[in-house]
Amino acid sequence: MNGGVNTRANGARLRVLAVDDVAPALAELTRLLAASRCVEEVVPAGDALTALKLLQARRFDAAFLDISMPGMDGLELASLLSRMTDPPEIVFVTAFEEHAVSAYGVGALDYLLKPVAAERLDATLARVLRVARATDPAPPVPAVDELAAVSVELGGRTRYVRRDDVRFAEAQGDYVRLHTRGGSHLVRMPISRLEEHWSGVGYVRVHRSFLLAVHAVQELRSDAGGGLLAHTDAGDVPVSRRHARELRERLLEAATRGDFSPGRPR
Repeated sequence: MNGGVNTRANGARLRVLAVDDVAPALAELTRLLAASRCVEEVVPAGDALTALKLLQARRFDAAFLDISMPGMDGLELASLLSRMTDPPEIVFVTAFEEHAVSAYGVGALDYLLKPVAAERLDATLARVLRVARATDPAPPVPAVDELAAVSVELGGRTRYVRRDDVRFAEAQGDYVRLHTRGGSHLVRMPISRLEEHWSGVGYVRVHRSFLLAVHAVQELRSDAGGGLLAHTDAGDVPVSRRHARELRERLLEAATRGDFSPGRPR
């Protein structure tokens, strides 16, 4: 269904559809609903077909239905609504008590007799609001950035090295050494795991043994053998030929954004 904002999801007041084929009765029901503090908006419909079209075009938290209507009556309309993926709560508003059993049989939340007292209507709307809030989807749990900081054990103490402080990581067997401007730290972790978590936040593999922070590169240099080195304030990092092109492209992208300025201290 193509709907507007889901009031169940955002905690707002109710959006309600009122359906009655008798114009004065519909006007009175609409007035009573609009006067409630629980209601944000009331949309009137003079017959079941109009109500169906409205329900297909937008979402309502509750539908207040007259039962005795020409053509499709309120019970038939409620039966159709119950098959919707996300149906509104159904409340019947009628002058006849004898339909109550049938009304609850199609899953109605409540059954109001005309003339409806404002206090009775408010109690019903409060029930609708409680049900709507109880069925709110749980808010999405933000993804945990589990390696935004890495714990380092040193002399019986645990300290944490922030990812943003790491200029490059160097593989050393089953360990990885994290190089920062203030020193290096050995962590028991394969460099492949670090790459998996850090590749999307500005770190790039430049060598089978090195993972480099693009933002930490101050300049590119050539070593004595003609190889490429990425210079950082924590040391130089060898760049293999197979990774050189990707690194240059990443540095160019960073420079275009203003994140990289060769020779600038970091």
